[in-house]
Amino acid sequence: AEEIANISLDQLVEFLVERGKNRFDDPAQVAKALQKAARSSYRLPQSMADSVNLAMASLIRVIRTLQEQIKSLNKAIEDHLATIPQTLDTVPGIGPIFAAGILAEIGDINQFKNHRQLAKFAGLAWTEHQSGNFTAAQSRLILSGNRYLRYYLMEAANSVRVHDPVFARYYAQKLAEPKTFATKRALALTARKLVRLVDSLLRTNRIYKPEGGV
Repeated sequence: AEEIANISLDQLVEFLVERGKNRFDDPAQVAKALQKAARSSYRLPQSMADSVNLAMASLIRVIRTLQEQIKSLNKAIEDHLATIPQTLDTVPGIGPIFAAGILAEIGDINQFKNHRQLAKFAGLAWTEHQSGNFTAAQSRLILSGNRYLRYYLMEAANSVRVHDPVFARYYAQKLAEPKTFATKRALALTARKLVRLVDSLLRTNRIYKPEGGV
């Protein structure tokens, strides 16, 4: 830890690149994190330093192995997705991982009558007030549904609203409305909007055109 704290950042980056055999995606960021941790940590006596260094080296190898496994799995998912007729990944912000996850959880789109039924299956539907009135702005999300599909849709919506102007405007509009938990609410409503698009693309197999909206 003492050496990591005192070594220059460039030297630490060079060390990580050399020992990691260029397997770290961002060695500079890893180096900064290690140095920050080393400088803020309790300085161990020299008698314990060797054991700690050994443990850190072991952890680095584990991290490197996990990164390689993630890359391998992502590549396998991407290759498999290429064999499936679908156009979800034509939506800006939906890559192969999100597309594959959504497809895997939905299965056959024809088992759902419409996008409302799909949204309910994903847990992106809202309860009605006792009066029978309904607005997604005021009601709570239902507590049931496929949580894995909901996760993929929420994460995908968060990505799409950054890359697509239609969803960006919608998210900004909902975020600006003075409500409790504005960020979470805006994202959930954006994910619900995405459900309608996903339903349409899976049924028609058309390529998404941002200019046309949803």
